[in-house]
Amino acid sequence: MVNSDDFAKRLQKVIEYYSLTASSFADAIDFNRSSISHLLSGRNKPSLEFVLKVLQKFPEVKLYWLMNGTGKFPDSILEVQEDANKLKTNQEPSPSRFEVENFPIADKEMQKMESFQNHKNSENGLIEKIIIFYKNGTFKLYEN
Repeated sequence: MVNSDDFAKRLQKVIEYYSLTASSFADAIDFNRSSISHLLSGRNKPSLEFVLKVLQKFPEVKLYWLMNGTGKFPDSILEVQEDANKLKTNQEPSPSRFEVENFPIADKEMQKMESFQNHKNSENGLIEKIIIFYKNGTFKLYEN
């Protein structure tokens, strides 16, 4: 389980690293300002949606570091610079960022996603994103 107080400290470190305020951080990841306040105070635990938005907007933030403090932030100066260049050129994160090797089920899931791409969901339109979580703590993200 995520320790809310420790998570709040790591989140505060990310916000300070980018010289943001809590409000500007919320705007940057398109998240509710009051939810950020609740996370920073340790009142609430982070949702999956929140974590994914942070990882998508700030690719130098690593999942394991953000969730449980494993590793370091930023991981390395070179990696931060490379990720910043990707953001500037508006490129997609490299597939290796989300790839999980030796999981044949991932290919089957990708085939399923491709078959669903042409089908309409009555509420939301086309499928936008599928995330597969593995028991070893890794995940794979498929975006349309």
